Amino acid sequence: MLQTLLLAPLAGALINGLISAGLLRRAARTSPEFEERASAIIASLSVFAAAVCAAIAARGVYSGEGGYTLTLFEWFSSGSLSVGFSFVLDRLSAVMALVITFVGFLIHVYSAGYMKGDRAAPRYFALLGLFVFFMLILVLGSGFVVMFAGWEGVGFVSYLLIGFWFNDEEKARAGRKAFIVNRVGDFGFLLGMFLIFTTLGSLEFSDVFAAAPGAPEGVLAVACLLLFFGAAGKSAQFPLHVWLPDAMAGPTPVSALIHAATMVTAGIYMVARCSALFAAAPMAQYVVLTVAVLTALGAACAALTQSDIKKALAYSTVSQLGFMFMAAGAGAGAAAIFHLVTHAFFKALLFLGAGSVIHSLGGIQDMGRMGGLRRAMPVTALTFLAGTLAISGVPFFAGFFSKDSILAAVYDGGFTVHWGAGVLAAMMTAFYMTRVYVRVFEGAPGADTSGAHESPPVMTVPLVCLALLSVFGGLLSVPHFLSGALPVGEEFLAHFLEPVVGAAPYHQGGLSHYALAVVSTVAAFVGIASALFVYTRGRSIRERAEKIPSVMGTKGFSRSGFRLDEFYNSVFVEPFRQFSKDFAVFDISVVDGAVNGSAWLAKRLAVVFSMFQTGLARAYVAAMVAFVVILVFVSLNI
Repeated sequence: MLQTLLLAPLAGALINGLISAGLLRRAARTSPEFEERASAIIASLSVFAAAVCAAIAARGVYSGEGGYTLTLFEWFSSGSLSVGFSFVLDRLSAVMALVITFVGFLIHVYSAGYMKGDRAAPRYFALLGLFVFFMLILVLGSGFVVMFAGWEGVGFVSYLLIGFWFNDEEKARAGRKAFIVNRVGDFGFLLGMFLIFTTLGSLEFSDVFAAAPGAPEGVLAVACLLLFFGAAGKSAQFPLHVWLPDAMAGPTPVSALIHAATMVTAGIYMVARCSALFAAAPMAQYVVLTVAVLTALGAACAALTQSDIKKALAYSTVSQLGFMFMAAGAGAGAAAIFHLVTHAFFKALLFLGAGSVIHSLGGIQDMGRMGGLRRAMPVTALTFLAGTLAISGVPFFAGFFSKDSILAAVYDGGFTVHWGAGVLAAMMTAFYMTRVYVRVFEGAPGADTSGAHESPPVMTVPLVCLALLSVFGGLLSVPHFLSGALPVGEEFLAHFLEPVVGAAPYHQGGLSHYALAVVSTVAAFVGIASALFVYTRGRSIRERAEKIPSVMGTKGFSRSGFRLDEFYNSVFVEPFRQFSKDFAVFDISVVDGAVNGSAWLAKRLAVVFSMFQTGLARAYVAAMVAFVVILVFVSLNI
């Protein structure tokens, strides 16, 4: 089953790769329209087959005693290191495989409508299938090495998809930026792997986690921080989050699959998988928690001032990833994965809803040019509203249960200040997402909305499916204090994952979980009510509210992501560019000079020696006789 799960999307990717290369056109003289439809069907069916396999495998894990490991072959060995191309299907990897394949399938179906008319659609679907394959390698790998292979694979395919329309220099530059920033984080990941192998003697998860309790805490803390640095790059945490807003240059379904539901959560998965390591290094956990809180707050501030609908959702993703890392830093890996699952539902929905709007408006992404679209696009508006309420934490949508589980875990761990900051970030989330919904779908029609229309069913059906998951997905793991009021099991997902990621911290604070839920609910409604007051009470109030950051001098600061790009450009990019220019002078004058000088010397010597090459036999005989006479004369005199 694991083989089929892995190979199905790869097979679809290879077939679509051949179609993209024109093989089908040359063999059967097919039309571009036929190839476009065929590639969409092949890609969707291959990922659906993987989803069915994931469901069957997950059912086997749930009904059995645990997971199982599959070793295909020995990959390589060097000294005491032996790495097999091995995969493990346990409770955590089963959950991740289900999310990747089922959400991925819906996004593939949606893409068939979104990419209609694009002659490069076969290449797009080939890359999308290849991404799903590498993502499955990442989450199913039985050790750090196989995980890292998938880690690099999704990074490479992400680069290709972000810059999919590479004829546009801005989009190509966004792909390069994402690739480079992720490589910076991956360097930390590699160093962490080296330190783990040096300390614990293995890179297989089972061996590493078993040996972790006996390792020096300081060494483990350094290793965990290095792993977290890699996770921060992949999951866009401060200060390596700068690539994600620019990654919106790719097709919108790519943003939904890669930059909302799957790849950006790879860092969360890695930290949750390594819960045993982080539990043995409390200092590293505290750093993770603190960085996560700063990221959640900072990204929420940036989302408040965005005018581009996709960039607003991108910064929202960064903030929500911060919430997931907050749970991991508080020792609640199950809560982190729970929010990862619900976030995959509602954030994929929001991105696809934004894509539906952009598709209808002919590529417009500026919310200032939108408005009143609910009447022209009722299905998109209703499903987008469901996603907005879910991410805002409104009872009893999916985000309410998962986000409340995170805040409760942080409070239970004794991190009261971090919990307060998390509540503030949650309130800001409700505000900026309501702002997005109102500015796009409510109010007077915008300047460019006259031709707006509802998207075709191939796009709206996935929206409806994701909307239902955004509404009811939280029932996967209802907190214990609410399970009695609902006809569902208590914290199913948390208990299911507990053997892999460990138990959540125990309650240490003065507030009960009921009180914590009330606080987070009040924060959500305050955020929503504030946004409704500002953006529905008239143009003058909205304009004054929008001017507040400008008056304070912070609008450009927050909209640009706190100018970290400018900082990196001045500290790293420009000095490196200047060094490259200076080194180019050395290369031209010294290195090239030495090479060219050698060539010049060889040429001059060739001219000199060519004087002795007359081509006349008698000249050669005369020269030989003269040389013999000279040699005899010299010998006799000696």
